[in-house]
Amino acid sequence: MMTTQRSPIDPGPVDVIVVGAGYAGLTCARALVDAGRSVVVLEARDRVGGRVFTETLPSGVPVDQGGQWVGPGQEHFASLIDETGCTTFPTWVAGEALELRDGLLHRYEGLVPTSDKDGSADTVATLLELDLLAQEVSPVEPWSHPDADRLDRQTFAQWIDATVETPIARALVTTACQAVFGAEPEELSMLFVLSYAHSGGSMSSLIRTSGGAQERRIHQGAQAPALALAGMLGRRVVLSSPVVDIDHGRSGATVSVAGAHPRQFHAGRVVVAAPPSVTGRIGFSPALPGDRMQLIQRTPMGSVTKIHAVYERPFWREMGLNGQLVADRGALRSVFDDSPDDAGVGILVGFVAGSEDRRMEGLGVEGRRSHLLGELASAFGPDAAHPLEFVEQRWSSEAFSGGGPVAGMGPGVLTAVGPALRRPVGVVHWAGTETAEAWSGYIDGAISSGIRAADEVLAALVAPAGTGGS
Repeated sequence: MMTTQRSPIDPGPVDVIVVGAGYAGLTCARALVDAGRSVVVLEARDRVGGRVFTETLPSGVPVDQGGQWVGPGQEHFASLIDETGCTTFPTWVAGEALELRDGLLHRYEGLVPTSDKDGSADTVATLLELDLLAQEVSPVEPWSHPDADRLDRQTFAQWIDATVETPIARALVTTACQAVFGAEPEELSMLFVLSYAHSGGSMSSLIRTSGGAQERRIHQGAQAPALALAGMLGRRVVLSSPVVDIDHGRSGATVSVAGAHPRQFHAGRVVVAAPPSVTGRIGFSPALPGDRMQLIQRTPMGSVTKIHAVYERPFWREMGLNGQLVADRGALRSVFDDSPDDAGVGILVGFVAGSEDRRMEGLGVEGRRSHLLGELASAFGPDAAHPLEFVEQRWSSEAFSGGGPVAGMGPGVLTAVGPALRRPVGVVHWAGTETAEAWSGYIDGAISSGIRAADEVLAALVAPAGTGGS
């Protein structure tokens, strides 16, 4: 059942206000509207999609500046892609990948580099042990693990130091950590890493292309399904409307918006669909419980920059390369072939993450461009130094993301305040990929979190007074 679309100029009252028009917020709003509820979605940016958006370069080439891949097991995202008429194609994997280690290039096939037999075996054994440990930790309630306190006190770096035997394997696992979390191993709790890996199946699945999280791409761009959702919602989605205050009580909530047209919206329930740290910019009255406030303060976003270098053609394929690079040093530790399906141009996409991303901040735009093209050229040859176009997306500079690709948790956070992650506070509910019970950190997780939050709200709206529904 669809309700009459409400003009964004008319601020009230509605059944539900959704804060954030990323995949979580849009999915939540769509589910609520389908259930016959009136909804307004307030988005701080001038676009929808959150940490996912497709930018068309001056040449007309579209590139995904945020999340972009879909893989096996991501059924929510796959279903939405199909529903919105979008189509996918496999990430290019034909040919050999490159390993840059100790300044030397090595070609390899498969999941891990094979230039050093002992290092390769150690890497495979490490990933297997990680995958087995992850299966023991619930992605829904990781704090329930019988050894949760010890695992939460231990950093991922400490586990690597105690477990991994060869320098090569340590470097590769560290690179995987930076790519997946945008953070260094010493910044993350081992319990958090295991829970996160389990939510996506395994750590091997998270770093794998074929058969893994990077298996396929969307012809129309990863933002296209979000744009389609926004189209379904129509004028219920109000852009350029940063929420600054939420006054909430048993009878509902008043949500205040800043910007060019400051105003207030009124609703029975609110869903905040944003990274935990970003919600810290919102004033809540009454104040949020202490554990929720601690969660906000102790879940910083990762640090990542995504770069695209566009060439006349994917020239690396002519050398028998698939465009994938893993490096043990430098700024660009992971690179993929990001060319369109028709290979009308060649595109390399690379990630600068963790401490390297913070270090690169001081170089400025042109300094980073020169440095990163130099690293691409050292791996793929001199042609890589001369792209037709080069763009960077520094997620740490995004005011309404504060980093990427995901929020991380350091030692002691999950066991201390983890239960506050999804628990509603009165009429305020929480969504966003960080709250997902499966595929946390991914688009699929954002979608499932929106569905879960909508279900919570619908149950609360029909619950009798005094039963927790108000």
